[in-house]
Amino acid sequence: MVWLIFILVMVASYVVQATLSSRINKYSKVATNFTGAQIAQMMLEQNGIHDVSITCISGTLTDHYNPQTKTVNLSQDVYNGNNLAAAAIAAHECGHVIQHATGYAPLKLRTAAVPLVSFANKSVQWILLLGIMILNLTPAMLWLGIALFALTTAFSFITLPVEINASQRAVTWLRSANITDSTTAAYASDALKWAAYTYVIAALGSLATLLYYISIARRN
Repeated sequence: MVWLIFILVMVASYVVQATLSSRINKYSKVATNFTGAQIAQMMLEQNGIHDVSITCISGTLTDHYNPQTKTVNLSQDVYNGNNLAAAAIAAHECGHVIQHATGYAPLKLRTAAVPLVSFANKSVQWILLLGIMILNLTPAMLWLGIALFALTTAFSFITLPVEINASQRAVTWLRSANITDSTTAAYASDALKWAAYTYVIAALGSLATLLYYISIARRN
C-alpha cells in the first residue's frame, strides 16, 4: 500500500511540475505594464509596508521572502519581467510580507517551528539509518527518527495554508490595483494554483515516507 502511494505521488509530482512550467511559460507571454520588482514595490507601499527591500537573485523560481532580513528576493526573470507570471509571483511573495506584518497565525506557527524543524532535518536521516541498522537490537532509535521525521511532515502541512493564503492575497491585490482584469486575474490565479500544488505534493510525499518508516518499525 505504501509503495502504491509513493508511485502515485511520483506521478502526481511529475504532472504538477510539468503543468506549472507550462503555465509559467504561457503566462510569461501575457504582457503587463510593470516589472515584477515594480509590482512588489507597489503592493508593499499600498499596504503601508516601507521597511522591506526588494532584491534580485539568481536561479529560476527561487523567489522567496526572508522575514529575518526583511527582503523580498525575486529571481531575475521575475524581477525584470513585465509579464503576468512575474506579476503573480512577485505579488505572492509580497503576500507573505503582509502575513508577517499582520501576524497571520499559520505563518507565526510555521516561523516558530523553524528552529526545531531545522534541527530535525539535519539529523533525521542519520538517526533513521542507524535505527534501521540496529532495529533487531532495539527499536527505540528508529522510533526516535520517526518522531523527528513526523515533525518535518507536520511542517510541510503547516506550510500549505501559508502558501495558499499568500496566493489569495496576491490575486486579490492584483485585481484591486487594476494590474489584472477579469480575464488575466484568472490566469494569475491559475499559475499560483499550480505553484501551490507543488507544496501539496511535497507534503503528501513526506507523509508517504513517514508511513513507510512506521511500517518498517511495526513489522519488527
